[in-house]
Formats: sequence, structure tokens, C-alpha cells
Amino acid sequence: MEEQERIAHLELKASPVNYTDEYYFLHWDSADKESDCYEWKRVKCNITTGRVIQLTLNNTMFYSSRESNGGWYFNASLFLPFEDLQYLNLSENYIRGWVPNEGFERFSALSKLEVLHLDNNYFNSSILSSLSGIASLKELYMGRNDFNGSIQGFERFSLLSKLEVLDLYDNNFNNSILQSLNGIASLKELDLSNNNLNGSIHIKDSNILTKLQLLDLSGNDFNARVLKSLTAFPSLKTLDLSYNKLEGSFTTKELSKLSNLEQLKLDGSSIDKSLLRKIGVMTALNVLAVSFCRLNGTLPDRGWCELKKLQEIDLSSNNFEGRLPSCMANLTSLHVLDLSDNYFNGNIVQSPLSSLTSLWVLDLSYNHFNGNVVQSSLSSLSSIEYLSFSYNNFLIPSTLSFLSNLSNLKILLSDNNILALEPDSLTWIPTFQLKVFSLSSCSINIHNRTPPRFLHCQYDLRIINLSHNKLVGQFPYWLLENNTRLEVFDVNSNSFTGSFMVPSDIHPNMLSIDISDNYLHGPIPTNLGLIFPNLEFLNMSRNEFEGNIPSSFRNLGFLWSLDLSENNFSGAIPMHFVMGCYNLELLILSNNSFSGQIFPTDSSWTKLEFLHLDNNHFSGTLPTWIGNVTSLRDIVMAKNHFEGPIPIELCKLVYLDYLDLSDNNLFGFIPSCFNSSSINYFQLSKNCLSGPIPSSFQNNSRLRVLNLRDNHLTGNIPNWIGSLSSLGILLLKANHLGGQIPIQVCLLQNLNILDLSYNKFSGLIPHCLSNITFDESAPRTSLSGLYIVNYGTRNLSIYLNTKSITMNNLLYEPPTLGGLVNFEEVVEFTTKTRTYSYKGDILDYMFGIDLSCNNLSGNIPLELGRMSSNIRALNLSHNNLSGPIPVTFSNLKQIESLDLSYNNLNGKIPPQLTEMTSLAVFSVAHNNLSGTTPERKNQFGTFDESSYDGNPLLCGPPLQNSCTKMRPSSTMPVDYEGEEGDIFMDMGVFYISFVVVYITVLLGIVVVLYINPYWRRAWFNLIEVCIDTCYCLFVVHYHKLVNFSLA
Repeated sequence: MEEQERIAHLELKASPVNYTDEYYFLHWDSADKESDCYEWKRVKCNITTGRVIQLTLNNTMFYSSRESNGGWYFNASLFLPFEDLQYLNLSENYIRGWVPNEGFERFSALSKLEVLHLDNNYFNSSILSSLSGIASLKELYMGRNDFNGSIQGFERFSLLSKLEVLDLYDNNFNNSILQSLNGIASLKELDLSNNNLNGSIHIKDSNILTKLQLLDLSGNDFNARVLKSLTAFPSLKTLDLSYNKLEGSFTTKELSKLSNLEQLKLDGSSIDKSLLRKIGVMTALNVLAVSFCRLNGTLPDRGWCELKKLQEIDLSSNNFEGRLPSCMANLTSLHVLDLSDNYFNGNIVQSPLSSLTSLWVLDLSYNHFNGNVVQSSLSSLSSIEYLSFSYNNFLIPSTLSFLSNLSNLKILLSDNNILALEPDSLTWIPTFQLKVFSLSSCSINIHNRTPPRFLHCQYDLRIINLSHNKLVGQFPYWLLENNTRLEVFDVNSNSFTGSFMVPSDIHPNMLSIDISDNYLHGPIPTNLGLIFPNLEFLNMSRNEFEGNIPSSFRNLGFLWSLDLSENNFSGAIPMHFVMGCYNLELLILSNNSFSGQIFPTDSSWTKLEFLHLDNNHFSGTLPTWIGNVTSLRDIVMAKNHFEGPIPIELCKLVYLDYLDLSDNNLFGFIPSCFNSSSINYFQLSKNCLSGPIPSSFQNNSRLRVLNLRDNHLTGNIPNWIGSLSSLGILLLKANHLGGQIPIQVCLLQNLNILDLSYNKFSGLIPHCLSNITFDESAPRTSLSGLYIVNYGTRNLSIYLNTKSITMNNLLYEPPTLGGLVNFEEVVEFTTKTRTYSYKGDILDYMFGIDLSCNNLSGNIPLELGRMSSNIRALNLSHNNLSGPIPVTFSNLKQIESLDLSYNNLNGKIPPQLTEMTSLAVFSVAHNNLSGTTPERKNQFGTFDESSYDGNPLLCGPPLQNSCTKMRPSSTMPVDYEGEEGDIFMDMGVFYISFVVVYITVLLGIVVVLYINPYWRRAWFNLIEVCIDTCYCLFVVHYHKLVNFSLA
């Protein structure tokens, strides 16, 4: 390398090109001027001259949004010293322009530059004239820039006489772009995908782009008429119209004019299903892709079957049904056939697949095929490398002996079928060495089923998946020992026993291990981190492991996901684990016996997103450094022994979605700084927190669960509670909250469960609670499901010897690599006199209100009986409610628990309540109800005496007091809508009536004595006799008493 290139390299390092990471290039100083450029990252040199021929400088700048006018400005002079430069990649650098007089026109001096990547920048049409001077250019990539409309400047590209590839994807051109490119006579490949082009294209010049062989128009909005315009390109061999509307239909005449077309891609477009009948006229066609086109019905028996040169066809992800047509046997040149994800059926034994002996790739997965594969033609496909028949109804022999002749087989996917018993005497030695084998979730009616024996002869496996099969026996350690290049090992959800043993030799390729949900026991192997140094995913959950996390975990620097939940692990989290696994994104240690403080203050987990430590014995205070892990989305530390206040540093977690610190010993106020708009689940129940409900969640439209029950909170429910438009569960039970229930609660239209019990609320029950819809069909954020950790899928095509155009991305995602985090929200709610833990999807269908054990008064609003009939539980017990039971409660057809006990309700029990046919628990005990109990029919025939206890004026079965032995109740009519005649004596009225009657009688006697002298004399004589008699009795008895006492 010449000195000027070294200097230029130093200048590049100091320029904005390398702004974000000084380690893109190796450092050197005056002492290493002889260092070899082959050691430089992103640099490639000529093996003979040592001069730089390739610079890969993509994605070296910080992100800068287009709206902010950010980005940096290009300086061409930095690259001019690299005179032999052939390849330059400046994509994804947010370049907005260039330094004055230092634009791409200076690149005309780079006479050997052939490939230039400028995609993913902010360039516009002003760049075009400067690029036209790079005469040596053969490939130019300018996708995803700021080109718009009808661009002026492409006419200068006629000077680029060597340009063969032009990529303009994801811009905003209009339909005149093809005409504008007419001058590039040498162009062979053109990409105009995702450019908002629409309708059809009108081409004026019949000699336009005569050498064009590949045209990509995918991701636009063309209709079927576009095909007629494209017949103007006589050399066209590959046409991609994927993901267009393509409304209308293609004519046979238009299709026949594309006589040289070899590859036609229409995936994701709304094509007319008649295409398969007409396409037989495209005689040169060897690749046809029509996946995701919503085609339906049976496959036609003519047209497409006449394509004698057809080598690849992709019919996947449509709605085809029925049997495969016999004419498929004519496609003898076929190498790739993808029929996956349809509704094909029929017996595989009777299919025409046996004639397709040239097949390399066959995908029959996700259909309804059936039959015994032993009798099928699959065993005759001797050239097959990739075979997938997962998710069908095939009968597969347990030994898989039908594969014995498939010597080229590399990938076998046979998940979710039926395994049939085959005699053990049928042992066979495979002629192939698989690289991928997946046999998961199969229906097995065989006792003591063990892994297929042929696997003992496999030594080149890269991916193996035997999950969810109920396999038994000792842990298959030999699979790890025999396959030293293994990358993915998944045996979860079986019944393997014994200890987890690792091989003796290092397995540097191992990325993922899932042995969860078995019966494995013992400690984690102490050398696990040494044997699998590049491990990225480890799931050992739901076993019987014990002991500590071994020290070798310090070597797992690439580990991003670790799940040790539901075992018997114990001890503290070791320091070496915390510092060594610095790439962790997901850590699940739930349901073990870990203890001590969770992590040191200098934790290196800066990428952590999911932290689940619930149901352990951790203690101490919550660490304040956790606020520095800004990537955290989930924090679950429930059911431990944490104490102290909630650190305000948690407020820094702007991406926090789920926080559960319930069932600890936390105290103090809830920080008012929790203002994350992303938070969905907030659980602090069963602590000792005090103070008011914080205003931090005001206007949070995403909050789904607010659980603050079983604390010492005081104050009122704030009026802003109505702004939580997505709130589904509000649990404030067992606090010291008071005041009236605000009517803003009625604005929570997505509410499932409202629990305000065991507080000090007073006043009336809001009538508007009936406005809560309890609509199970309404869209809502599910409370159960899976978080998908973005780890990516595996491209299985890298394991094949042959390459495919339509299936160059044979995507496969084993459960381990998907990074699925089981997530089920658990909510405790009291109904049917018991407290239940609801979790999973059932929470979307559980609707209930609990206002019990408060100081609520007044009548029960009639409107409560008119709320959604979907409500399952209503508890108003232990309050001071009065008045009658609303007859409207009979409208609550799906209610299962209704508790009105321990109030002051009066009147009769409405007989219409017997229409509540779903009722399992009913209680009106300890009120002032009277009259007869409801007729014992439907659910009311199941309620015993305890449902009516404490109502002395209530009679009828199941009570002991019969209504015939009691005084008939008042015949005054009762209006169950709220107006009622009195059935009890009003004491105020009684006293007034008594006084009035007494005075009236007394006045009547006076008047009679005044009018009649005879009666007057008789009355006074009677009075005199009474007085004398009383006097005599008093005197006589008094003297007797005195004499008795003296004696």
C-alpha cells in the first residue's frame, strides 16, 4: 500500500464517515507503518499490488431523521487517493449533500470504480449530473433516497455506457421514470420496486432499454394492463410484479408476447385465478411464483402443466384445495415445488409426485394430506435434498425407514403428524447425513417412545428439534456428543430423565439449547460455559435442577436469553455471572429459591429487556442502578422479600411496559414520576405503600392493568381516572381510600374488572356504571400471550447443495430461536364467595364489579340491572344500602355471582330474578327483606337457607318458617321499579295517631258529662267511691305494715 493511501485512510478515520465508532479500522502509529491492509476492517486490497480496491463504509453515522434536516455532507477528495478503488459502499450514512466543489463529479478520476452504493441516504435529483461522469461505473445503487416525481437528469446517464445495474428502489418516482431511463443503452437490470407507481406504463419508444433482462416492479400499485406495456422489452427474462394489485386479467396474447421471459414473480398480488390456465403459452418460463395471491379452488388440469421447462413453482400460502391434478406428472423438469400453507387433501399414495424424480425441494407442509408415507412415492425422490411434510395427517413409521433411499437428503421437517409403531426388527442404516431434522408435536400412541434410532448414525446435524413428543428415557447426551457442529438443540416438553450432561469437546457452533419441561435433575454442569462458549439461548426451565449458577457462565459473553425458571436453584446470583453475560436481553429466574440481594451496583447488563425474578427469596432494597438499564421493558419481582421505598430511578425507564413488584415489603409513596406512555401493566399489590394514588398515569392511553390492592393508600380516586381509555383491570381493594366513587370511572369503556372493596367509600353508587360495556367482542389488548424477542429466523438454504430462486430463503424458526417469552397476567378477584386467580385468555371474558365492605348508602340504582348482560359477578355486600332489590337485575342473564348481603334492603325479592339462569351464588342475607322467597326453579332451586339468613320477615323454602304460619303481609301493591307501599309500621305516624285519638276520646267524655247531669253525677260518685276505696286500702295496709315491723 502506498503512503498516500495510508494518509487518506487516516483522514477517513478523522472524518464524519467514521464518526460513530473509532474501532471500524484498526489503529496504528509510526511504529507500524508496515502493517498489512488485510488487517483493516471494512477494507479490501488487491492481492498482488496491495492497493485498496474495496471500501465498505455503510452505516457509520448516527441516525438522523429526515424531518430534522440532519445528516452530514460528503467530501469526494477523501477518496481520490484510492486510485484503484473498484467498490465503494456509502449506504445508510444519512448523507444529505456534499462540500462545495467536492461532489461526485470528482469521482471521474477514479477510473476503475465499478460499483457504487449510495442507498439509504438523503440524495435528490441534484446528484444525477455529477454521477454521469463516472464512466467506469457498472453498478449503481440509489434506493431509499429523496427522489420524487418526474426526475430531470437521468438523460445524462446516457454517458454511463458501461452501466448494467441500476437500483432505484423505495423512492417516489412517477410512471414516466422508465421513459426517462431510455438513454442507458447498456442497462441489463433495473429495480423500481416500492416507488408508488400505479396503473400501467405508457412507453412511446419501441426501442427502449433493448438489453434489459431483469425488471423489478414489485411493491407498487400496477394493474393487469401493465403487462401489455412490458412487451416492449424484447430481452426481458426476469419480471417481478410481486405485491401489486394487478386488477383485471392477463390475456393469452399478452402472455405469449413475453416469449423470452424465464422468471415471473407475482407473489402477494391479486391476480386472476385464470392465469394458471393461460400461462401455458409462456413456453420459455422456468420459474413461476404466485404465493400469497389469495387463489382458491382446485388446481386446473391444463395450462400450467404444459410448461415443459418449468423448474420451480411456488403455490404456497393460497387457498387451493382438493387433490393434486394428474397433469402434474408432465412437469418432469421440476426441481422446486412448494405447495405449503393451502388446503390440499387426499391420500399421498395416489398423488402424481412419483413422476417428479428431479425434485430437489418439496414442501407439502400445512395442508390436509393423509395416508401412509411408507406406501407413498416420497421414497422414490432420490434427488430430494429438502423435504417438508409438517402439519398434515400423514402416518409416519416411528423408525422413518421410508427415507432409506434418499441419499441426498439434507433437511427433513416432519412436525405435527402421526407416528405409527414399526417393529424394532426393521433396523436400517441411513445413506444420508441430515443437517436439519425436526420431528416435533407428533401424535404418538406408542408407550415408552424413544428418539428414532437412525439418529445414532447422524454426525453432521446442525439443527435438531424433537420437542413436544412425550419421548422417554435418559437425556439423549449422545446427540450432543456425536454432532460437533450442532447449532440448535431442542428437546423441550418431553419426559427425559437423568442429569444434563454436556459433551467432552468444545462445540463452538452451538447457539441454542432448549431442554425445558422435562424431568431432568441435578446441578448445571460446571463446564457448560466452556463447552458452549458461543451459546446465545439457553432454556432449562420446568425441570428439577438444583444448586447454583456455575462459574463457567462468565464465559457466555454472547448469551442473550437465559431461562432457569421453575426449578430448585438456590443461593445468590454470582458476581461472575453478572459481569460475564453482558449481552443478556432476557433473564428469567422465576419460581426458584434464589436468595440474597439481586445484583451488584456495577452490573454490566446494559441491554437487558426482560427481567423476571418473581417467586424467590431475594431480599434487600431494589437497586437504584436499574434505572440506568434504559432498554428494560419487563420487570417482574413479585413474591420476594424486597423492602424499602420504590427507587425513583425506575422513572427513567421510558420503554417500560410491564412492572410487577407485588407481594413484597415495600413502603413509602408510589413515585409520581412514572410517566412512561408505554407502560401497560402496573402491579404493586400486597405491599405497605401509602399516600395517594399518584397522578403519573394521567392520560396514559395504553395502561391496561392498574393493581394497587392490599396497601395503605389514602385519599380519593382521582377524577383523571377516566382518561385511562385502555384500562381493563382496576384493583384498589383493601386500602384506606374514601370519598365518593367518581363518575369518571364510568368512562372506562374497556373495563373488565373493577374491585374497590374493603375501603371507606361513601355516598351513592354511580348510576352511570351501567355505561361500562363489558363487551367481549370489543378489540382489546390481550392480557395473555407471548413476547417475541427479535432474534430472527434461520435460512435453511445455506445447508443445501443446490440453490433455488423462489426458495432462496427457506425460513425456519425453531421455538428456541424465536425467543418466545411465556407471559400470562394473573389477577385475583373474589367471586362466588371465594378468591380466584384468573390468568390467560379467560381474563378477556371475565367481567365483574366488587364494591363490598364500604360505607355506600342509598338505593341500588335501577340502571345497574341494565348494564351489559355479559357481567359475571356483582358484589355490593357489607354496605349501608337501602330500598328494594331492582327487578331489572333479571336482565343480567350471564351473571354467576350476585351478593347483596349485609345491607338494609327491604321489600320483596323480585320473583323475576329466577330468570338469571347462570347464577351459581346468590345471597341477600342479613337485610330487612320480607315476603316469600323466589320460586325454587332454575338456579334458585340450588340455593340453601344461608342465601336468605337474617331476614326475619322472609318466609318460604328453603327457610324453615312457612308463610302460612305468619300474618299475611300487606296487600299494598309494590312497584319494583322503585315506588313501594309500606309493609312496616311507621312509628312516627303511630305516635301522632295515638295522641290525636287520646285527645279526641278525652274531649268526648267532657262534652258528654257537660250535657247530661245524670251521667255527670254518676261519674263524680264513681270517682268519689274510687278515691275512698283507695284511701282505705292504703291506710289499712300501712298500719299492718307498721305493726309487723314493730313486732
